[in-house]
Amino acid sequence: MRETVEHGEPAGAVCGQPADEERVLRSTLLDILRAMDEAGLNVGTAGNASVRLPEGKMLISPSGVPAERCRPEDMAVVDGDGRHAGPLAPSSEWQLHRDIYAAFAAAGAVLHAHAPFATALACQRLEIPPFHYMIARFGGISVRCARYATFGTQALSDATVAALQARNACLLANHGMVVFGRDLGHALALAIEFETLCEQYWRTLQIGPPVLLSEAEMAEVIERFRWYGKARRT
Repeated sequence: MRETVEHGEPAGAVCGQPADEERVLRSTLLDILRAMDEAGLNVGTAGNASVRLPEGKMLISPSGVPAERCRPEDMAVVDGDGRHAGPLAPSSEWQLHRDIYAAFAAAGAVLHAHAPFATALACQRLEIPPFHYMIARFGGISVRCARYATFGTQALSDATVAALQARNACLLANHGMVVFGRDLGHALALAIEFETLCEQYWRTLQIGPPVLLSEAEMAEVIERFRWYGKARRT
């Protein structure tokens, strides 16, 4: 699928959104990219982030530019066919982001990072088992590791979508992590939480195989997470 670049996209042209809303969305995405660096999830040009737009489009970070050198106007709008608008090309992982939005209605924002502990586990191609109940935070009794595929390819996108079924996070073999959330702030919080779990699992493995929670114990936790952090009716 060939990418095209349309230069000179006018302000306020993000899917017909008002100019003020567009500026906020672009600035928020850039803030998240920089927060990923500050949290130690990425270094240099590694990793990327996006937010869902109407009409099957998304706003995504540019390719090959460190977050500290980006401007809000450098964020690229990409449609479902891979056509993009903006002064810079979109992230090489745009297909992965596009396909996550297409596959999961709950995905409002997607973060991909080369976080140290997640990447260490991914390079061992390890699934993260229920060593801690907070694994349920990511949708199931484990966090899967997607099969290896070259970065920026449809094969990687397909592998990622498969690993994310009934989950909102996964590892990418010999690569890193992917997390999606309802919005950019939520996705960042989940990514930081996931990297913390990856570090805890890595440290546990230095001692020996952990004692795992049972399916019944994890099922109870998953049920509790259905209302955890939400207002409950009385």
